[in-house]
Amino acid sequence: MSVRPILIAPDPRLKLVSEPVAEVDAQIRTLITDMIETMYDAEGIGLAAVQVGVAKRILVLDVDQKEGTRAPRVFINPVITWSSEDSEVMEEGCLSVPDIWDEVERPKAIKAQYLDEHGVPQLLEAEGMLAVCLQHEMDHLNGVLFVDHLSKLKRSMALKKLAKAKKLKKAS
Repeated sequence: MSVRPILIAPDPRLKLVSEPVAEVDAQIRTLITDMIETMYDAEGIGLAAVQVGVAKRILVLDVDQKEGTRAPRVFINPVITWSSEDSEVMEEGCLSVPDIWDEVERPKAIKAQYLDEHGVPQLLEAEGMLAVCLQHEMDHLNGVLFVDHLSKLKRSMALKKLAKAKKLKKAS
């Protein structure tokens, strides 16, 4: 197990479309373990494999860990099979876009199918934070960042703020 470096926007690898996982083997399970450790180390609630430089359709979530309990969930090759017409707006942030938060509108409820860490097919009905987080992380698998959902002006402001923070960090 090891903490992997998280790619920070505008790293072009974050725009890659991730490839499906053909087989859940020891290498994939090691990646999953590293992703969970990396997510907790960064105090995040979700992480896609592409954020650690591996363009595979894998993501991990733990929306409960903010309350002090750990219950990580693994999603391999996730697909949203249904989304509600009703939407809701929630504030989102991202480990690959640090210190930037903004409101994003997404479907309020979704249904998804995926493989778990053992390669067993699963179905999930989700709403609220779990639905938002799953949609956010699935966007990463398609090369989309949450700031891509913002207006052109807000996205530009967010990316300028991120670039400025990077320059200040390098200078110190």
